[in-house]
Amino acid sequence: MSFFRRPDYASDTTQFIDQLKAQHPQLEAEQRQGRALLWDKQVDRAVQAEFSEGRVAQKPYVYQTKA
Repeated sequence: MSFFRRPDYASDTTQFIDQLKAQHPQLEAEQRQGRALLWDKQVDRAVQAEFSEGRVAQKPYVYQTKA
């Protein structure tokens, strides 16, 4: 057994999250729904390829005047 091991330690943050999940069991499902709404998107590879082809190369120094 390690001298530095703290077997029953839980930080205040961990205790708060555990308590919040116990009080609101639907919270995790709501978080997954929110993530699906904002992040879990289907990527259309054909459209993405068209966007890549349509890119215009940026000048090496964008603030240079044409003089």
